[in-house]
Amino acid sequence: MNAMTHSFARSDALAATGPASGPTLSPAPAPLPVRWAALQDAGAAVAGLAGQGPAEVDTRIRDFPARLRDAAEWQQGLAEQGIDDLSAIMRSGLTALLAVSARGQDPSAAAHRLWAEFTAACDAILMLVPGSGKAGPKRTA
Repeated sequence: MNAMTHSFARSDALAATGPASGPTLSPAPAPLPVRWAALQDAGAAVAGLAGQGPAEVDTRIRDFPARLRDAAEWQQGLAEQGIDDLSAIMRSGLTALLAVSARGQDPSAAAHRLWAEFTAACDAILMLVPGSGKAGPKRTA
């Protein structure tokens, strides 16, 4: 849970920094595999707040960045937009859940709802790239 909060805090801090004088430059966005992993960390944090046990590592989720690399450009664009949108939702949702928890209230009902939204959105993103079968993603030398 701390890793997720830290990942989002770090990306927000990077976005806010710029040179002392002159135009503010935006940092390069994190690579997709890093953003995907951070999103999965956020999901795990929300699942914990919802009272869900730790999820088993799903090969579809683990292999998604590699499979996406071999997908059509339109699939890559939609997946990146979906990841960015879901990250924004999870950032604000997780912040709210942690604030509720910090006040001593039970965030589990709201966390359960956010977890359901997260899993539905992840499933939609994963469906953009067909599965790779038991051999894993296509690899080239």
